[in-house]
Amino acid sequence: MKKKICVVGLGYIGLPTAVMFANHGMSVHGMDINVDIVKDIAGKKLHIEEKGLQEELNKAIDSKSLTVSTEPVESDFFIIAVPSPINADKTANLDYVAKATSSIVPYIREGNLVILESTVPPKTVENIMLPLIKESGLEIGNEVFVAHSPERVIPGKVLEELVNNDRIVGGINERSAQLAVELYRTFVKGDIHVTDATTAELVKVIENTYRDVNIAFANELAKISERINVNVWEAIELANYHPRVNIHMPGPGVGGHCIAVDPWFLVELQPELANLVKLSRQTNDSMPKFTADKVNNVFNEYNINHGRVAVLGLSFKANIDDIRESPSLKVIEYLDEYGIDYSIYDPHIHGIVMNGQASTLEEAVNKADMILILTDHNEFKAISPETVEGLMRTKLVLDTKRCLDVGVWRRAGFDVRVLGDSKTEGGIPKE
Repeated sequence: MKKKICVVGLGYIGLPTAVMFANHGMSVHGMDINVDIVKDIAGKKLHIEEKGLQEELNKAIDSKSLTVSTEPVESDFFIIAVPSPINADKTANLDYVAKATSSIVPYIREGNLVILESTVPPKTVENIMLPLIKESGLEIGNEVFVAHSPERVIPGKVLEELVNNDRIVGGINERSAQLAVELYRTFVKGDIHVTDATTAELVKVIENTYRDVNIAFANELAKISERINVNVWEAIELANYHPRVNIHMPGPGVGGHCIAVDPWFLVELQPELANLVKLSRQTNDSMPKFTADKVNNVFNEYNINHGRVAVLGLSFKANIDDIRESPSLKVIEYLDEYGIDYSIYDPHIHGIVMNGQASTLEEAVNKADMILILTDHNEFKAISPETVEGLMRTKLVLDTKRCLDVGVWRRAGFDVRVLGDSKTEGGIPKE
């Protein structure tokens, strides 16, 4: 008989993971507490945008290798892939992890393996999950096994990276880790590195915190560059030719369910030590206001009262539909505070999720005084000045992602400003 897996949580990680196992010889049951999501998946309708996932879902459902419902079922393996957000006070919200763990306890049997894939603060498995699993009456580490294997994929390439990326597996003991390795070998082609559960938890938080600190450095450089009349994009590009330098790029903030969240886990865990981590988070969190301030300053420069901005991009990253922790949302909040009118357009967001959202680019830029680019979608990189110039009241652009060819747009009569590049200000074109 096929081994059975129960995947708890069918979001951006849980659904691709469930589909991947289902199409590699396993019998998979996916459960989610959201009734609408369960109905959509059963009907082969995706609630997330991910390259190649529709075809893989169709295959899994049609072959009956994947079933879904709002309840767990008895299985050989349980994989928990639920959100682990932060609260308003920047502390970890582990309610989803705790509730998901409790939900499977009545279904756990001797010999089962429970894996947590959610990114969590170190000690979550030890302090949150194990006491709950103990309620099954089974001896942990001998009759029931537990491991942590954090997802390490990027939206837009989830299926590819699930297969090819190296995987970290942290077991509560050697047997737990061994069982997890054997399970992931079902489809993982990358190397699988074994450690203990707490180290695995820390590894994933380290990875995302490293990127957050790097981006904070880039954002700080962008602010400095504007003061000293330097193009930060050119400076970073040249610096990165050094074989031991890899600086990320600046932007209007940091979003997503990982980089904007996970560093706070370290701050909460060791607040007196995580000084650099906290400052980096504060730097990146300051960028939406910095961006809105730039919009307001340009309007003041042009004596535009009650200006209108066409905001291009809601998702936190290019070419995906994920708006979790997106800095665009914060930028819009600050525009509201300044009393600046706006329309919003994102070709990857299907349906209206915010007031002021337009269904087409033309609708968004109509009578706008400025185009504000917050996400570097391919569709935005392809926009030509001729497409929008006849619709706008004022030919202004603020490009926070360096999407556009500034020279082309300036020759078409636009005043283009680029975040971190003072050379585009004061009427001086960047050719």
